[in-house]
Amino acid sequence: MRRIGVLTSGGDAPGMNAAIRAVVRYAIYRNIEVLGIKKGYKGLIENDIKHMDLSSVADIIHRGGTILGTDRCEEFKTEEGFNKALDNIRYRDIDGIIVIGGDGSFQGARKLSLAGIPTIGIPGTIDNDLAYTEYTLGFNTALNTILDSISKIRDTSSSHERTNIIEVMGRNCGDLALYSGLAGGAEVVIIPEAPIDMDTICETIMRGKARGKKHSIIMLAEGSGNAYELKDAITNKFDVNIRCTVLGYIQRGGTPSAYDRLLGSRLGAKGAELLVGGTGNVVLGTKDNVIFNMDIDEALKIEKQFDYEAYELTKILSM
Repeated sequence: MRRIGVLTSGGDAPGMNAAIRAVVRYAIYRNIEVLGIKKGYKGLIENDIKHMDLSSVADIIHRGGTILGTDRCEEFKTEEGFNKALDNIRYRDIDGIIVIGGDGSFQGARKLSLAGIPTIGIPGTIDNDLAYTEYTLGFNTALNTILDSISKIRDTSSSHERTNIIEVMGRNCGDLALYSGLAGGAEVVIIPEAPIDMDTICETIMRGKARGKKHSIIMLAEGSGNAYELKDAITNKFDVNIRCTVLGYIQRGGTPSAYDRLLGSRLGAKGAELLVGGTGNVVLGTKDNVIFNMDIDEALKIEKQFDYEAYELTKILSM
């Protein structure tokens, strides 16, 4: 390897900049040139690629988002768009690429691998929806952002004796709602993996009110419905004062936590180490706080295992 590329793709996640920084500095330490690919796979197609040096990644470890920018590129999925990307990879003499992103980004990395371009995938998504790894980059920060919001909302909910529905991200994976609900003391957690009927939701709220509880928190993953529609459904059942909060993109932004800075640094350095050493076509993950690598095809085949124990615990502790 003489020259490698790095890109961020899909939704941004806190800690991506820490990973970019580690890729660049580790590679330079090994006398390898690094090119930053802007706006994900779109940058490969448009040849929007820049040389990166030590200064280009100075003072970014604490910043959210990604300095390389990111995009979801449908053109890359087409034969014409993919061939443009390959032409630019060859034109730039890029020997291998590190892709930081989620499932869709890894599909693109797999496609490059099949075309003979060595790739390393670093899991970067706040949803924590990649089954092969315990944690993805950005999940910890997003979780803490949600917890901070729960604390603030609880204060005003208690003052006004309200129930508050907090809608968080998670279309197919409810980890953000589940773990923030458990850590934040929510009365009800509604996630795609464990559908719950309206009677159970209402009974839980009424049981709390009957024992003098002044407020209730309902955590709702976006993949399980809409906060305002849920509010209407509950108020149609019984008289209760409900407010809705949709956290939206506030979950993506902000200063990465210490955990995500460390994880991004470790994953970025390991990705560069493997690529420079001749290993490609793998993704990185963590298990028991140890970094490991796995064949990209095998990783993408693994199905996410739902944490039923944590879910049952939310119901027990919400009594």
